[in-house]
Amino acid sequence: MNPVYEERTKNLDFIEIGKDILVGARNELYLNMRFLDVALSSLALIPDGQIRGTGTDGSRLYFQPDAVAVLFRKGREAINHQYLHSVMHCLFSHIWIKKDRDVEYWNLACDVAVEAVIDGLYLRAVHLPRSSVRREFYRMLSSSDAVMTAERVYRILCRMHPVQAQIDIWKRAFFVDDHSRWEQENDQKSPSPQQKKWDDIRDRMQTELETFSKEASEDVRSLEEQVCAENRKRYDYKEFLRKFSVLKEEMQVDMDSFDYIFYHYGMELYGNMPLIEPLETKEVHKVEDFVIVLDTSMSCSGELLKRFLEETYSVLCESEGFFRKIHVHILQCDDRVQEDVLITNQKEMQDYMEHFTVRGFGGTDFRPAFVRVQELLQRGCFTRLRGLIYFTDGYGTFPVKKPPYETAFVFMKNDYRDVDVPPWAIKLIIDPEELQ
Repeated sequence: MNPVYEERTKNLDFIEIGKDILVGARNELYLNMRFLDVALSSLALIPDGQIRGTGTDGSRLYFQPDAVAVLFRKGREAINHQYLHSVMHCLFSHIWIKKDRDVEYWNLACDVAVEAVIDGLYLRAVHLPRSSVRREFYRMLSSSDAVMTAERVYRILCRMHPVQAQIDIWKRAFFVDDHSRWEQENDQKSPSPQQKKWDDIRDRMQTELETFSKEASEDVRSLEEQVCAENRKRYDYKEFLRKFSVLKEEMQVDMDSFDYIFYHYGMELYGNMPLIEPLETKEVHKVEDFVIVLDTSMSCSGELLKRFLEETYSVLCESEGFFRKIHVHILQCDDRVQEDVLITNQKEMQDYMEHFTVRGFGGTDFRPAFVRVQELLQRGCFTRLRGLIYFTDGYGTFPVKKPPYETAFVFMKNDYRDVDVPPWAIKLIIDPEELQ
């Protein structure tokens, strides 16, 4: 027999064996987790001799036939685990939300987030023994009740800034699949249709976990928590802040309403006299009267308070963020108002940010801040107060009556507890990653 033909036939046999192994893994995962039916069948199996084991780009699952065969010899649980790991990267949109993060930290954070979910599943089909490195890493991250998302793990890694030797140890402990195909998706400037498809799959999964698969969800609690965290609506905080601006005329040339046709016609007809000139006033949306309240009780993080205020400041200080005359009160409040600073122009806002100091660290009570705002209204300190934003972790006594202005309670996701706010208030949940 021709040696080339024999080698080619052998390779084709290995490819078919690899496909059969992965199809068997997919079927076993489906039998154990039927709510993953669409997700498991959404990746086409493609052989690839350059991939390290397996890897995905969101639409295909690339596999190295020899590596798949070697992994299968370790047991069905190992190959099931490998398949589920790649599917979860797609479910949690790890492929598409890298942004400008450090690649090494982000890849490790994504692997940690996925492995934490799989290690938390009480399913024999995917169970593998945890190494001591993994157990120690999980113990380090379990200081709060927050879900271990890739974004949260990434922030922790950035704060720790571990030495390279330690990173290498963690990478070996959590490595499962190849991420080299992710870069192709991240090069796209517009949102990937694949990401939209997986977002829809994740929404469908949450619905099924919360309803039809209730009995199964007890065994996959870690997965359900991760899915709920990823499905939580992400707000554009800058766009949200603009809701509190007012429409008002200001002295400036309004080029938007300027008609070039009449201007040009007048210049042609009379030589140097246009029929119409630009308006000297322009209607613009800007912040005029506003209140920002910072919960400075013991349970709030000073670092997050400052980051939240910096993001608010960056929006308000945009080129068209402020009117010339403004009244922005910044209150620091725990169980009483600790500080009330009036900002009337951008320079004062900048000075306040440069010398910002957290004051308080007592109990939490929202009522003193609202009482102070009511006093300011009665004294005529505001021309037209549009709203109040209260940054808090949610523990405290809310005012009973609805204030005569819009109110938003802002929560950071990693400090957020599921606290009901009054029906007249907006509850806004922000990922701290969006404020970096």
